[in-house]
Amino acid sequence: MNRSSDAVEILLVEDTPADAELTTLALKKHCLINNLLWVKDGPEALDFLFAEGIHAGRDCAAKPKVVLLDLRLPRLSGIEVLRRIKNDERTRSIPVVVLTSSKEDVDIDECYRLGVNSYITKPVSFDEFVKVVGELGLYWLLLNKGPHEGPKCRTSRTS
Repeated sequence: MNRSSDAVEILLVEDTPADAELTTLALKKHCLINNLLWVKDGPEALDFLFAEGIHAGRDCAAKPKVVLLDLRLPRLSGIEVLRRIKNDERTRSIPVVVLTSSKEDVDIDECYRLGVNSYITKPVSFDEFVKVVGELGLYWLLLNKGPHEGPKCRTSRTS
Protein backbone atom coordinates (compact mmCIF):
# COMPACT_ATOMS: atom_id res chain seq x y z
CA MET A 1 0.00 0.00 0.00
CA ASN A 2 1.29 3.39 -0.97
CA ARG A 3 2.12 5.78 1.86
CA SER A 4 2.84 8.73 -0.46
CA SER A 5 0.08 10.93 0.89
CA ASP A 6 -0.12 13.34 -2.05
CA ALA A 7 -0.78 10.58 -4.63
CA VAL A 8 -3.66 8.81 -2.87
CA GLU A 9 -6.60 7.82 -5.04
CA ILE A 10 -8.29 5.55 -2.48
CA LEU A 11 -8.43 6.32 1.22
CA LEU A 12 -9.37 3.10 3.00
CA VAL A 13 -10.66 3.72 6.54
CA GLU A 14 -10.82 0.28 8.15
CA ASP A 15 -9.82 -0.86 11.63
CA THR A 16 -9.89 -4.61 10.96
CA PRO A 17 -6.61 -5.79 9.37
CA ALA A 18 -8.25 -8.83 7.75
CA ASP A 19 -10.88 -6.65 6.04
CA ALA A 20 -8.22 -4.15 4.94
CA GLU A 21 -6.15 -6.98 3.47
CA LEU A 22 -9.21 -8.42 1.70
CA THR A 23 -10.01 -5.00 0.23
CA THR A 24 -6.41 -4.55 -0.86
CA LEU A 25 -6.36 -8.01 -2.44
CA ALA A 26 -9.60 -7.32 -4.30
CA LEU A 27 -8.29 -4.03 -5.67
CA LYS A 28 -4.96 -5.62 -6.58
CA LYS A 29 -6.77 -8.37 -8.49
CA HIS A 30 -8.36 -5.64 -10.63
CA CYS A 31 -5.07 -3.66 -10.96
CA LEU A 32 -6.46 -0.76 -8.88
CA ILE A 33 -4.08 -0.79 -5.91
CA ASN A 34 -1.36 1.68 -6.96
CA ASN A 35 -2.42 4.65 -4.86
CA LEU A 36 -4.18 3.40 -1.75
CA LEU A 37 -3.66 4.64 1.79
CA TRP A 38 -5.02 2.56 4.67
CA VAL A 39 -5.81 4.32 7.94
CA LYS A 40 -7.13 2.47 10.98
CA ASP A 41 -9.42 4.99 12.66
CA GLY A 42 -11.54 8.08 12.21
CA PRO A 43 -9.13 10.68 13.59
CA GLU A 44 -6.34 9.56 11.25
CA ALA A 45 -8.74 9.70 8.29
CA LEU A 46 -9.66 13.27 9.15
CA ASP A 47 -6.01 14.19 9.76
CA PHE A 48 -5.20 12.92 6.28
CA LEU A 49 -8.09 14.70 4.58
CA PHE A 50 -7.45 18.00 6.35
CA ALA A 51 -3.61 17.74 6.33
CA GLU A 52 -3.31 17.80 10.11
CA GLY A 53 -1.58 15.72 12.80
CA ILE A 54 0.73 13.09 11.31
CA HIS A 55 -0.34 14.23 7.83
CA ALA A 56 0.40 17.93 8.43
CA GLY A 57 2.31 19.45 5.57
CA ARG A 58 0.84 17.30 2.81
CA ASP A 59 -1.00 19.05 -0.01
CA CYS A 60 -4.62 18.80 1.14
CA ALA A 61 -5.76 19.93 -2.31
CA ALA A 62 -4.62 16.47 -3.52
CA LYS A 63 -7.85 14.70 -2.61
CA PRO A 64 -8.55 11.00 -2.94
CA LYS A 65 -10.89 9.96 -5.74
CA VAL A 66 -12.89 7.94 -3.22
CA VAL A 67 -13.02 7.17 0.50
CA LEU A 68 -13.95 3.59 1.45
CA LEU A 69 -15.29 3.97 4.99
CA ASP A 70 -16.13 1.39 7.61
CA LEU A 71 -18.72 2.48 10.19
CA ARG A 72 -17.51 0.63 13.28
CA LEU A 73 -14.24 2.41 14.01
CA PRO A 74 -12.35 3.06 17.25
CA ARG A 75 -12.04 6.58 18.67
CA LEU A 76 -14.45 8.19 16.17
CA SER A 77 -17.28 6.41 14.36
CA GLY A 78 -17.52 6.18 10.60
CA ILE A 79 -20.78 8.12 10.78
CA GLU A 80 -18.99 11.00 12.52
CA VAL A 81 -16.18 10.86 9.92
CA LEU A 82 -18.80 11.01 7.16
CA ARG A 83 -20.53 13.93 8.89
CA ARG A 84 -17.28 15.92 9.04
CA ILE A 85 -16.34 15.14 5.45
CA LYS A 86 -19.73 16.19 4.08
CA ASN A 87 -20.04 19.26 6.35
CA ASP A 88 -16.79 20.83 5.15
CA GLU A 89 -16.69 22.63 1.81
CA ARG A 90 -13.12 21.43 1.18
CA THR A 91 -14.05 17.74 1.33
CA ARG A 92 -17.78 17.68 0.57
CA SER A 93 -17.25 16.67 -3.06
CA ILE A 94 -15.07 13.63 -2.26
CA PRO A 95 -17.12 10.50 -2.94
CA VAL A 96 -17.58 8.40 0.20
CA VAL A 97 -18.56 4.75 -0.06
CA VAL A 98 -19.52 3.09 3.20
CA LEU A 99 -18.24 -0.49 3.15
CA THR A 100 -19.46 -2.07 6.37
CA SER A 101 -20.96 -5.16 7.94
CA SER A 102 -23.91 -3.15 9.29
CA LYS A 103 -27.27 -3.87 7.68
CA GLU A 104 -29.09 -1.69 10.21
CA ASP A 105 -31.72 0.59 8.63
CA VAL A 106 -30.82 3.35 11.09
CA ASP A 107 -27.18 3.32 9.86
CA ILE A 108 -28.19 3.25 6.20
CA ASP A 109 -30.69 6.09 6.64
CA GLU A 110 -28.26 8.24 8.63
CA CYS A 111 -25.46 7.78 6.09
CA TYR A 112 -27.70 8.86 3.22
CA ARG A 113 -29.02 11.77 5.26
CA LEU A 114 -25.41 12.90 5.72
CA GLY A 115 -24.64 12.62 2.01
CA VAL A 116 -22.91 9.26 1.50
CA ASN A 117 -22.47 8.41 -2.18
CA SER A 118 -23.00 4.67 -1.74
CA TYR A 119 -23.66 2.20 1.07
CA ILE A 120 -22.39 -1.35 0.59
CA THR A 121 -22.78 -4.20 3.07
CA LYS A 122 -19.63 -6.31 3.05
CA PRO A 123 -20.32 -9.64 1.37
CA VAL A 124 -19.55 -12.68 3.52
CA SER A 125 -18.01 -14.87 0.82
CA PHE A 126 -14.48 -14.14 -0.35
CA ASP A 127 -15.38 -14.37 -4.07
CA GLU A 128 -18.34 -12.02 -3.72
CA PHE A 129 -16.26 -9.56 -1.65
CA VAL A 130 -13.53 -9.49 -4.32
CA LYS A 131 -16.15 -8.95 -7.03
CA VAL A 132 -17.94 -6.13 -5.18
CA VAL A 133 -14.76 -4.26 -4.21
CA GLY A 134 -13.37 -4.65 -7.72
CA GLU A 135 -16.53 -3.19 -9.22
CA LEU A 136 -16.44 -0.32 -6.71
CA GLY A 137 -12.86 0.44 -7.63
CA LEU A 138 -13.51 0.31 -11.36
CA TYR A 139 -16.46 2.65 -11.07
CA TRP A 140 -14.99 5.27 -8.72
CA LEU A 141 -11.46 5.29 -10.18
CA LEU A 142 -12.07 4.82 -13.89
CA LEU A 143 -15.67 5.63 -14.80
CA ASN A 144 -16.79 8.36 -12.39
CA LYS A 145 -15.90 11.96 -13.23
CA GLY A 146 -15.59 14.14 -10.17
CA PRO A 147 -15.37 17.91 -9.85
CA HIS A 148 -12.23 19.45 -11.32
CA GLU A 149 -11.28 21.72 -8.44
CA GLY A 150 -12.43 22.33 -4.89
CA PRO A 151 -12.07 25.04 -2.25
CA LYS A 152 -8.59 25.93 -1.07
CA CYS A 153 -7.07 24.42 2.04
CA ARG A 154 -7.25 26.03 5.47
CA THR A 155 -5.41 24.97 8.56
CA SER A 156 -8.31 24.01 10.81
CA ARG A 157 -11.23 21.70 10.15
CA THR A 158 -14.80 22.37 11.09
CA SER A 159 -16.89 19.89 13.05
